[in-house]
Amino acid sequence: ANRLHLGSLKKYMISHLNRQTSKGPQHSKLGPYFQDGQRRIDYVLTYHVEKSTRSRHSSSNSFVKSLRDSLSRSFRRSRPEPRPQEDPEIASQQQKLDYHEDDMRFRRDEFEQKLMDMGLELEKDEGNKIPGVGFLKIHAPWSVLCREAEFMKLKMPTIKKYDVSPGSNVVEKINLFIHKVTAPLYPKVMENRVQTEKHLSYPFSREKQHLSLLANGVYTSAYPLHDVSNVGNLLYEEWASYSIFYKYQPIGLIRKYFGEKVGLYFAWLGVYTQMLIPAAIVGVIVFLYGCATVDDNIPSMEICDERNNITMCPLCDRACSYWKLVTACGTARASHLFDNTATVFFSIFMALWATMFMEHWKRRQMRLNYIWDLTGFEEEENHPRAEYEFHVMQRNLKREASSKSHLNILKCTQYLVLPISNLFYFIFYFIFFTKPILIFMVVHLCFIQICVTFVIVFGVVLYRISIKTALHMSSASAFRSNIRATVKTTAAVINLIIIIIMDEIYGYVARWLTVKEVPKTDKSFEERLIFKTFVLKFANAFTPIVYLAFFRGRLIGRPGNYVYVVGSYRMEECAHAGCLMELCIQLCITMLGKQLIQNNLFEIGIPKLKKLIRRRKSKMDSKQEEEFHKTLTRHEKDHFLNPYVGLNPEYMEMIIQFGMVTLFVASFPLAPLFALLNNIIEIRLDAKKFVTEFRRPIAARAKDIGIWYNLLRGLSKTAVIVNAFVISFTSDFIPRLVYQYVYSPDGTLHGFVNHTLSYFNVTDFQPNTHPIDPMFLGYEVQICRYKDYRDPPWSDTPYELSREFWNILAARLAFVIVFQNVVMLMSDFVDWLIPDIPKDISVQIHKEKNLIVELFMKEEQDKRLLRNRQSNRSPHQPRSRPASHIQTNNH
Repeated sequence: ANRLHLGSLKKYMISHLNRQTSKGPQHSKLGPYFQDGQRRIDYVLTYHVEKSTRSRHSSSNSFVKSLRDSLSRSFRRSRPEPRPQEDPEIASQQQKLDYHEDDMRFRRDEFEQKLMDMGLELEKDEGNKIPGVGFLKIHAPWSVLCREAEFMKLKMPTIKKYDVSPGSNVVEKINLFIHKVTAPLYPKVMENRVQTEKHLSYPFSREKQHLSLLANGVYTSAYPLHDVSNVGNLLYEEWASYSIFYKYQPIGLIRKYFGEKVGLYFAWLGVYTQMLIPAAIVGVIVFLYGCATVDDNIPSMEICDERNNITMCPLCDRACSYWKLVTACGTARASHLFDNTATVFFSIFMALWATMFMEHWKRRQMRLNYIWDLTGFEEEENHPRAEYEFHVMQRNLKREASSKSHLNILKCTQYLVLPISNLFYFIFYFIFFTKPILIFMVVHLCFIQICVTFVIVFGVVLYRISIKTALHMSSASAFRSNIRATVKTTAAVINLIIIIIMDEIYGYVARWLTVKEVPKTDKSFEERLIFKTFVLKFANAFTPIVYLAFFRGRLIGRPGNYVYVVGSYRMEECAHAGCLMELCIQLCITMLGKQLIQNNLFEIGIPKLKKLIRRRKSKMDSKQEEEFHKTLTRHEKDHFLNPYVGLNPEYMEMIIQFGMVTLFVASFPLAPLFALLNNIIEIRLDAKKFVTEFRRPIAARAKDIGIWYNLLRGLSKTAVIVNAFVISFTSDFIPRLVYQYVYSPDGTLHGFVNHTLSYFNVTDFQPNTHPIDPMFLGYEVQICRYKDYRDPPWSDTPYELSREFWNILAARLAFVIVFQNVVMLMSDFVDWLIPDIPKDISVQIHKEKNLIVELFMKEEQDKRLLRNRQSNRSPHQPRSRPASHIQTNNH
């Protein structure tokens, strides 16, 4: 019964309570009701139904065959015909199939009898309109709802009411004013009105009954029905429509229809989307600041100045020749859009934004707990999963079988082999049945999957190196002029395709590993699955980005002494303006691609593709299918909907997006804007899926979002460290700062580009690495430049790291330490400054507790007065419990 959950119990209890006094009207047979039109279908179980014609056909054939044989023996005794032999293999398979069907039918009958013993009312519907599918419709009477409400400690509203005062302080008045101003943004549902009074709620109580039993897995599906006439239709109009994207969500109505767990997800998604608005505005301002100051940026002006005539060293061996720095003008100007002073302050702002978001959600969650009467609710995990119990039973059976075989071996052998057999038995048991080895295998397999991701990233690196060399060798001028843009874009698209494919694979791998662990409870299973999926998908999405941010261009060596991998592949280096532009391109393509293709296109396209395949199989056109759909009942229509797969994919999608927004925001200030635009569509897309495309999920109670909050908090803390390293090591912010205040003769950035370039004598090239066409620029090159801080070839220590390199490295490390500690301190201060529980909610909770105490004290006082009056009326009668009191309790 706990697995069935009976849908949204509080809603059904109130509706049942309203129908107790009078008989309801007859409802349509196509609606969610039994055949009598009175009892509502609270839950549906479906199962496979074999065609009954096969058994009748086989029995009739056997009867005809026996009649024919008897007539043949009577009239033609002299020439008896041989009886046809039946194929023994087919007969054996048929016997196994019949046995399996009988076993499933027996287990269903046994389970259904247990449901009826619990007080549930059942009605069957087998193969009327959908061949091969049987429906078991379940109705929960009032007595069953009362028992389950008490078992779940479900809070129900009492007759007692109390005023919810908005408060008299300035903050509450401002909130009330904002609510009036934003009234057009709220959907037209009752839940969005300002609450001025509230019923006093208390856990429902009645006489205790026997506990329920768990169901067996012999049904094909199980689901409650959609209510398209009342709440479901209202949700479709006021929530699941793209035309009302600017309105708030009816969270209270979502909770009533789908339960607290789904309601909390959409409430969290709404808070996250609202908080993205200020982040997107600030990110756009930072981007516009870069656009406004690009013409005044001295380093990019020096790169674009043809008068400098700086000759750069080749970017690859043999095929690449010398090139002019002025050809990198476009990349330098584009890099300034994201690599400027404002990005540092934007990183600090986003760190504080993440803390504000977490605090705002905690307060919003506490307010919802108060409104939904979940303040005293605690999740209990006392019931083991059915898979766990089956695994324990299977393991015990294997132990018994192993011990029996072990005893048989002992009887047939001498005592000499006893130690050896014991040794092999314990080794076998330790390897295959102990928990530490299983956990080690799971961790090892996860590590292997992460290594696979690293190998894929390395493969993309080799692609970039090889395609760059091939384009340099091309005779087409169009390819040679756009080498960097072509390599960057195609590599980012390849990374996106691999990420999308591996995401699906890692999802299946994480579930398979979690199933093999066999966790004891549903909560443990869900948390382990979430953690594995997060680790694998996070590594899959962010490994290429981490490589571009922190490793590319740092392990390349120098001209004359480059680092090679896989034979003759020279490690790739960054552009002169740094790797920040390439990091920005990778983030942009990955973020937009995942949101548009994986999240939105797949979610819209796959259900439509399944519907098209189902229509092709049914051999009906759209008009015939529409007419057939009109004749189906509610439980038959819901059978064709997609099964509900849980909230984990929805949460995972948003968690990866949150990582994109916070972790590398210093290199991509427009990430919050793209996330905001995606989430505006995502909310309505998810709403439409839940209302029209998914079967209605079983309402589950929850007071928080669980492990997802811990993952969000961990990402927000990690984002501070990652952005500190991005600003310090990936961008040129620290080298510019050191040059301006230490090495610049006039305190400006004039001469910064020349300061970052080292000298190389072309005669020091290794054999077979110099350019094939050294006269590509029209003149002979003797000295070329490359980006690094090294001593010139004419110094006493040629090509060694210079003093400037170590000074800048020290400044970078100092910036990381200072930035991290300052931002962490500011975040902790904001966390401490904002209370987790809103003041008005804490006052109302305290007021409700006092009212409950007063209510019970008044009831006890009334009972005491009633007993005193009864004792005064009949003082000489002995005290006994009247029969009427027992009947009243039973009633």
